[in-house]
Amino acid sequence: MKRQTGRGVRAASAAVAAMCAVLALSGPAHAADPAPYAFDPGAKRVTGAVANADAPPLEAGSVYRSSIKPGEKLYYRVNLDATSDAYVSAVVVPRSPEAVVAYGDGITVSIRDRNDSPCGSDDALVGSAEFARPMSAYAVRTVKEGSSYCQEAGAYDVLIERKSKETSSPEEWDLEIRHDVEPALKEPGSQPTAAATEFASEPPAPLPMSAPRAARSGGTGFNDATGLEPGEWKDALSPGQNRFYRVPVDWGQQLFVTAELSNSNASTAYLGNALSLSLANPALGHVDDAVLSYSGRPASVSLDPLPPVAWSNRYASADAVSAMRFAGWYYVSVGLSPEVAEKYGSGPVKLTLTVQVKNEAQASPYAGAAGIFGVSDDDRDMARSGQSAPQAAKSATLRLVGVAGIGAGTVLVLGLGVWTLLARRGQGQGAPVAAEGNQGRTSPYGGPPQAW
Repeated sequence: MKRQTGRGVRAASAAVAAMCAVLALSGPAHAADPAPYAFDPGAKRVTGAVANADAPPLEAGSVYRSSIKPGEKLYYRVNLDATSDAYVSAVVVPRSPEAVVAYGDGITVSIRDRNDSPCGSDDALVGSAEFARPMSAYAVRTVKEGSSYCQEAGAYDVLIERKSKETSSPEEWDLEIRHDVEPALKEPGSQPTAAATEFASEPPAPLPMSAPRAARSGGTGFNDATGLEPGEWKDALSPGQNRFYRVPVDWGQQLFVTAELSNSNASTAYLGNALSLSLANPALGHVDDAVLSYSGRPASVSLDPLPPVAWSNRYASADAVSAMRFAGWYYVSVGLSPEVAEKYGSGPVKLTLTVQVKNEAQASPYAGAAGIFGVSDDDRDMARSGQSAPQAAKSATLRLVGVAGIGAGTVLVLGLGVWTLLARRGQGQGAPVAAEGNQGRTSPYGGPPQAW
């Protein structure tokens, strides 16, 4: 068999590689049913320690997978500097939507100094919506001028404790743990050190008829949460399902969210905890939640009015205000109780999410890149198109592959054109000189002589 020239081989190989990459990234046309919760595929496995001396380290900017049993207290460790606010969040995920839970079940997350004093802590607990679902909480180490509490640089413990009633299911729960550090300010000490005590709590006017009203299916975890811009978005939830969405909220902006269940003709039975609506901030700290009762008629529930995003909110005593401390993606999660199936059947119930964002965006206070604590033009594009983070990454890769494929294809076509031109010239003006070692030999394949 004859060999292709090096340039043709490289061009053909590039084109084939580009095509293979596109096919690999495109995936199957019909994906399997989603898992109950979509963990970050890049999460590293880590085992929490019973003794803090054995605690595994958590690196800033990383995501981890772990698990916790009822009543366990597990230690992890972080290294903090003396100038940055730091966050460790944990998403606790019951392994079955049918798991039995009780009021007060859940986890507590805390960052603790070397004397075991808590620098900051938060709970993710089952409330009035007593059904199993993913819940998030974060612990914060805040640096504040004039404070001597948890301000030193060095190693700090992270303690995650699970609370569980005797009547609750005894299975392990999975954990998705994140550690993030806030960027430095442009002007250290320039931001207020006291939270505003008042803010406009009136919801915005109803959305105009021209606002987006389209179907958008939510993700199955924080990692693949579906982007939303202001508008009315339609989805459907089956009993026991949870959906995740994300909304970019910039500095100075104020978020309002309402969830509505459509009517059902199956029953008029009353359920006091049919749907759970929750909001988490960019570091996955819990902001607010609400529970919707349902009796087969249209029903809606809204999050309490929240303040505009501001640096000074972190010094507020109210947790919901304190959590609105930075810009970025804010995560909306909605869960439908498994008990709905007993009263209304196992089919999906139609859901409408209304998202509104007030005020113009203000400038970022950070000196450099904001990372997860900011809103970029790409973020707004993802919200507009309804992309999740993995979908956006795949689209970017496909664009790069497409450009590479077009370039390789062009080279291949040009190479074939030159080869054809040489062949015709050889036939019309006499064959070119044969390669050394093939003098006097003709190719059995036709065309100009090649090394074969």
